[in-house]
Amino acid sequence: MDLESRFINRELSWLDFNDRVLELTTDKNIPLLERCRFLAICSSNLDEFYQIRVAALKDQVAGDISAKTPDGRTPLEQLREIKIRTQDFVRRQDQIWAKDLLLQLKVSGVHIASWSQLSAREKTKMSSEFDQRIFPVLTPLAVDPAHPFPYISNLALNLAVIARDPNSGEQRFARLKIPKNLPRFMRVGTANRFVLLEEVISANLSHLFQGMTIEQCFVFRVTRNADLSLDDEDAEDLLAAVEMELRRRRFGRAVRIEVPYGTDQDVLDLMCQELELEPDDVTYHRGIIEMNALNQLASLDISALRYQAWPPLTAGRLAAAQFNSQSIFQVIRERQLLVHHPHESFTSSVEAFVEQAANDPKVHSIKMTLYRTSGDSSIAKHLVRAAESGKQIAVVLEIKARFDEARNIAWAKELEYAGVHVTYGIVGLKTHSKCILVVREDNDQMRRYVHIGTGNYNSTTARVYEDIGFFTCEESIGADVTELFNYLTGYAKEPDYLRLFVAPHQLRPRILELVHREATFKEAGRITLKLNSISDPAIIDALYLASGAGVKIDLIVRGICCLRAGVPGMSENITVRSILGRYLEHSRIYRFDHGFDDNSPLHLIGSADLMGRNLDGRVEVLVPLTHPKHRAWLDKVLGFLLEDKSKHFELGSDNKWAKHAIEEHAGDAQQRLHEWVLATQLR
Repeated sequence: MDLESRFINRELSWLDFNDRVLELTTDKNIPLLERCRFLAICSSNLDEFYQIRVAALKDQVAGDISAKTPDGRTPLEQLREIKIRTQDFVRRQDQIWAKDLLLQLKVSGVHIASWSQLSAREKTKMSSEFDQRIFPVLTPLAVDPAHPFPYISNLALNLAVIARDPNSGEQRFARLKIPKNLPRFMRVGTANRFVLLEEVISANLSHLFQGMTIEQCFVFRVTRNADLSLDDEDAEDLLAAVEMELRRRRFGRAVRIEVPYGTDQDVLDLMCQELELEPDDVTYHRGIIEMNALNQLASLDISALRYQAWPPLTAGRLAAAQFNSQSIFQVIRERQLLVHHPHESFTSSVEAFVEQAANDPKVHSIKMTLYRTSGDSSIAKHLVRAAESGKQIAVVLEIKARFDEARNIAWAKELEYAGVHVTYGIVGLKTHSKCILVVREDNDQMRRYVHIGTGNYNSTTARVYEDIGFFTCEESIGADVTELFNYLTGYAKEPDYLRLFVAPHQLRPRILELVHREATFKEAGRITLKLNSISDPAIIDALYLASGAGVKIDLIVRGICCLRAGVPGMSENITVRSILGRYLEHSRIYRFDHGFDDNSPLHLIGSADLMGRNLDGRVEVLVPLTHPKHRAWLDKVLGFLLEDKSKHFELGSDNKWAKHAIEEHAGDAQQRLHEWVLATQLR
């Protein structure tokens, strides 16, 4: 089989993923407001895709780069396919909103009215609200010889206004930015009845353009390149360099403009000319532009239209320790601890670990990596307090974490001010690993306590991201994590780790070694991988070879999958499924049936996906779990996700994803897992 037919295109695979998310919006088993939230997620996902991936492809085309991807496509070919796919996606998105969700919301008592549907009394009330709250913050910007075409900021919602002077007959164009600090859905009265902000503004344009005749008005939005262009090696002060790039990012090249169908062509041509966009860069809508706003509706306090709450529980052993006034360090010394978020509380495990370390006089130092944090990060506050109390605190903070740069910069400054040793990792690499090292004096000996996880140290995402955390004071792992931090913060050469699998230099070879080892067992071999994404050609080819040898391979991939599944003669023993639901499946679990030297199963968890960026451009960590209870737990988790009766999507040999034929009461894998977690707490 030729090279080009061995792989699925990365960008098109991502679009497949967003298609799967879109399909959740039509699932009648999902509460109505949650379906609205999934529609908002689709929109937000597509925004990021254009800001980063499409922007990068357009840069390649502009630079006359015609190098082909592993699947055999040039940048220009990818852009053409993306355009076709995207316009079809937006068409379906608009249709689902207008013909499904909007109607069901009305039946459920949530009315989204147009301005024309409001009563005279309601119009008067909304116009009064316009005068008091909206009008004072609006700034119309005219375009004429004295007023150049204004800068259109990234993802800002705007009104294009075409007004005519009744005296001269001259037609004028103006841009009006819709304020982001006002709710997109304006409440009409006290009930759940809303009208769009842009409709309220459009109906009251005479207040802004007095004496002019408004001939046309429509919403538009511009998407710009939002990727950072930064050479670490040339940056004398990385923090200052990233801050400068963030300011420059506001002025990134335009890559897309979104407009309604029926937009005046002359005005559209003007905007495309000023923004240096081509006709193929225009996305047409028949519904709401910027459906991210549906998050506002999804947050309405209507319990019947939302998921029933699954409050996280404190892990059983931690709950027992709290009851007996024991510290988390006593729990970990007794036996390694495994927690599963958000089924089990992030607050009472990871945050408690850092909090107790910060307050414990026996703790001498805390070291940790931070990739994405929340704005009010409890963990960062604990580190500040620990540093102020005299403890040695070191943080490897990734200030290039995409779209979290500004927040991480703010925390970097605050941590440094408190006396925390803040570094930014290795030049040319992102630090994506999730590790904490606490050094504590226990009975006149220094002991290292370690947390290694699959998710970010972010209390906000920890409530909706499915992740696994592992706590241990095992000496070999503690020694490895110590060496890792010395490598990240100092001039130490990367060591040969005793237990950890660490990218960028060692992870791919070790994974390849495990795949090849499993292949020697032929039909008796089995590999199970739960990942966010897989795209690395070397890893994929190794899995193809293992499949050819008879190894049964099950992949659970939430997002991008460039591997082709079930192709005779290449991957007939490989299945790929995707689990999407109320929680974002984020944990990475690797299982090789004969991974240890004694041919027993090897289980790994950690931060790494099987993508080039993870294996070559990031510091990633996987850790083997050896306790029988933890291995059995991971097998149970994988079992729920691989259960054929559970809701999932499957990748066919034709590269198309299909929703599994679900029995009427087959159940949801996430729900079944949650129920099992509640019933089985002691790990």
